[in-house]
Amino acid sequence: MSTSTEIPGGARKAQTYLPEATSREELLDFAELMRELEAYLSQGASRAALVDPDGNARPIPDEIFRILDQVTNTLAAGEGITIIPQGATMTTQQAADFLGVSRPTLVRLLEADDIPYTMPGRHRRVQLEDLVAYQTKFLAERRAALRELHRTSVESKIRVGDPREVKRVTELDAE
Repeated sequence: MSTSTEIPGGARKAQTYLPEATSREELLDFAELMRELEAYLSQGASRAALVDPDGNARPIPDEIFRILDQVTNTLAAGEGITIIPQGATMTTQQAADFLGVSRPTLVRLLEADDIPYTMPGRHRRVQLEDLVAYQTKFLAERRAALRELHRTSVESKIRVGDPREVKRVTELDAE
């Protein structure tokens, strides 16, 4: 099943593909074929190719092969996938859905200038590239904070998740 959505601010469209229940086995078989093909290709210098009805083979560029692999695995897992052109402009609800946050949370991020936006009329619009940049920055900052937390816990000899260690250190601090 496929649905198309007009992206405000341009003629480009987002396209959503949902797996159909009747094609589940077919998708799983194709996903397995893709895994086997990827394993085979990683051992040698050959590339995957499409073969036309006349038998002419045309190599599949690596980037398209990776996309096909990801789409196949996502659909085989029973999930839908949406393809959005990189230059797309999104509404605040679309942007919030993309980031996996509520619309009010997204609006707070916009008003705090964490994510650039435009207001061509009464409604805010957000560029997909700006959302991706924010997401990349946020994930990098989160990873850095987790590494720092881990480093601090190792230095303090506190094993995360072991309440006896936390209690022992707390008792020592009280003395």
